[in-house]
Amino acid sequence: MAQITAALVKQLREMTDSPMMECKKALVQAEGDIEKAVDVLRTMGIAKAVKRAGRDTNEGTVATFVSEDGKTGAILELSCETDFVGTNPKFTGFAAKLAQVVAEQNPADVDALKACEMDGSTVDAELTEMIHVIGENMKVMRFQRVSVENGALASYIHLGGKIADIACFEFAKAESAAADEFKTFAHDVAMQIAATAPVAASRDDVPAETVEHELSIYKAQAAESGKPEAIQEKMAQGRLEKYFKEFVLCEQEFVKDSSVTIDGLAKKTSKDLGDEIKVKSFVLYRFGE
Repeated sequence: MAQITAALVKQLREMTDSPMMECKKALVQAEGDIEKAVDVLRTMGIAKAVKRAGRDTNEGTVATFVSEDGKTGAILELSCETDFVGTNPKFTGFAAKLAQVVAEQNPADVDALKACEMDGSTVDAELTEMIHVIGENMKVMRFQRVSVENGALASYIHLGGKIADIACFEFAKAESAAADEFKTFAHDVAMQIAATAPVAASRDDVPAETVEHELSIYKAQAAESGKPEAIQEKMAQGRLEKYFKEFVLCEQEFVKDSSVTIDGLAKKTSKDLGDEIKVKSFVLYRFGE
């Protein structure tokens, strides 16, 4: 069993906003396993959600790039040493250029990216030059290229680059991509993703292990009620439905208008354009995770 240190209790408290003593009890019950301790607190109904606190080890930014035709894009995380540099336009601009290289040259990994051509040189040489100019170490932490054949992409950057995403939309008519109605819808959906951090675009895309894990928590909570098993099952399923509505993008209430869901917004936009607009997927990066 891992030692229950004050630092571990503090970390659990920051992650769950739960009382210090309850955190300590949960860690004892979970034998020092912080992830299991979170589940203990959730089962007890003390922790409602888990923050992603305490994972940032440095500073930096998340940048995105989407091609002019909206078909290809990339998201990239670039780290540095201080917040001052992390918000410097020269640094954030360089990160955006790196994202463009990823989108256009499709490197397999960070080493392949460093070998890519950039401004008549290589990414590695340009990165080294940027380190010398700014005077801080920098590192490409991760990136992902995104493309769509029949549709378009949209990106959104929040909190000065601490959160960013690329949303992928599919539709039948090529001209829909240029329509103002689609552009507004795509921007709003990308903003929604940054604001709410959904786990998937549709419930079918939620990993089976995530569904099983959530259901096990809800069943344990229902068991605490002492009600008949059939009622407990309905309670657990009801809470799972609530989970989908809260964490599945297309089922979420639109942050700008709670009377409509993202799926409802997609249907309205589809009707306006005489096309079928679908929110296919998204990539969300939160800096330091």
